[in-house]
Amino acid sequence: MTLHPLTPEDAHVMVAKGTRLIDVRERDEHLRERIVGARCVPASSLPQDLATEGDDAIFHCRSGARTQAHAAHLAASVPGTAYVLTGGLDAWKKAGLDVEKTPKAPLEIMRQVQMTAGGLVMLGILLGFTVAPGFFGLSAFVGAGLFFAGASGWCGMAKLLTVMPWNRLPSVPDSGPVKA
Repeated sequence: MTLHPLTPEDAHVMVAKGTRLIDVRERDEHLRERIVGARCVPASSLPQDLATEGDDAIFHCRSGARTQAHAAHLAASVPGTAYVLTGGLDAWKKAGLDVEKTPKAPLEIMRQVQMTAGGLVMLGILLGFTVAPGFFGLSAFVGAGLFFAGASGWCGMAKLLTVMPWNRLPSVPDSGPVKA
């Protein structure tokens, strides 16, 4: 099974006629910016079967890469035709179609991981040169953690950042449609 490509304009018409639009990005990404009416079902926790919700579905992510990476699983999860929004959210915005934003939503967890890891590596190097060479171990530890996360798919830093107070996500977005 494959996903059938749709342009943003064609997808917009189909959604207006009732076809489900499913955002496969993580909840924090969806909350920050999303297509009006899209339902968030992260690819990382996608149910085996979305059949109870209707026949056809249009799947999207930010650029289309994540959706294509999970294409077979996504296509198998709906009883009808499965579509992919070509170019994802980025193409949707470029076409001038409406999106919703939550201005106070925290940065996406992976961006926080990148910033935290980069900061810790720089700190380890700086302290290693100025205080004691043992601080280079901090950079090595963070690097090993990033390697493990890439190899295993489990990131302890992301899990830790997810429970931080600034990452408590609102249950309902606090803004209406915003033209991108």
